[in-house]
Amino acid sequence: MAEKCQSEQMTGAVKKDHCGSCAHRPPPQAHGTMAVPPAYSDLGKSAKDIFSKGYGFGVVKLDLKTKSQSGVEFATSGSNNTDTGKSGGHLETKYKLKDLGLSFNQKWNTDNTLTTEVTMEDQLALGLKLGLDTSFVPNTGKKSAKLKTNYKREFVNVGCDLDLDMSGPTVHGAAVLGYEGWLLGYQIAFDTAKSKLSKNNFAVGYKAGDFQLHTNVNNTRFEIGAKHQLDKDTSLSTKVNNSCLVGVGYTQTLRPGLIDGKNFNAGGHKVGVGFELEA
Repeated sequence: MAEKCQSEQMTGAVKKDHCGSCAHRPPPQAHGTMAVPPAYSDLGKSAKDIFSKGYGFGVVKLDLKTKSQSGVEFATSGSNNTDTGKSGGHLETKYKLKDLGLSFNQKWNTDNTLTTEVTMEDQLALGLKLGLDTSFVPNTGKKSAKLKTNYKREFVNVGCDLDLDMSGPTVHGAAVLGYEGWLLGYQIAFDTAKSKLSKNNFAVGYKAGDFQLHTNVNNTRFEIGAKHQLDKDTSLSTKVNNSCLVGVGYTQTLRPGLIDGKNFNAGGHKVGVGFELEA
């Protein structure tokens, strides 16, 4: 009897351990489920960057970002065109009140333009985002404003913006659908002053693991690009448009601590670029 009880206790322990391990297993994912797709302006943000980032043709650019202990984010960027010699830059600050769903964004650029953006998200309805963008140019006194609305749920992201122009507002509309890694987007703008379309864009993208593909048609211009993540610090991107212009970009993230910003002159930094050609 004692052996039988001990055997049942051991069996019960094994079953308990087995059930405990099952509890740690993630639940199966439903077929076809997908996170909320991005807005058209951010359509596959990293895929969108294929057409703009990583191709430093004739431009020297520096981007810096930091965050204070109070939660205020700072970002600054500067660039110089080696062909024209023109330089430009901007300074941006961001602050969020998470409890109220509010965020504030202010930006100043070297063209002396001040922009302010205030947004409220998930307060009136889950997935609904409302925003107001304003800009001011002190030199000329020019002012502008835009009302922005966006609603996003699983598989869909739609938005409608309105330029507050007294001569005739422009209505911007966009929608993005997503399913199993595929993204399909459409963007339109209607100029009420001229009663005609000023923008008519279409985009398709696909992302899976370390590979992503993005193509768009902006009015009559066509581009297609691809990006491959070679490892966590290295990526390779290519693009081509309907004019047969081909671009190739290579991005390498430097390891943390490689640059000693507090002791730059004596930090032992070395930067080099080498080319080997054989014909």
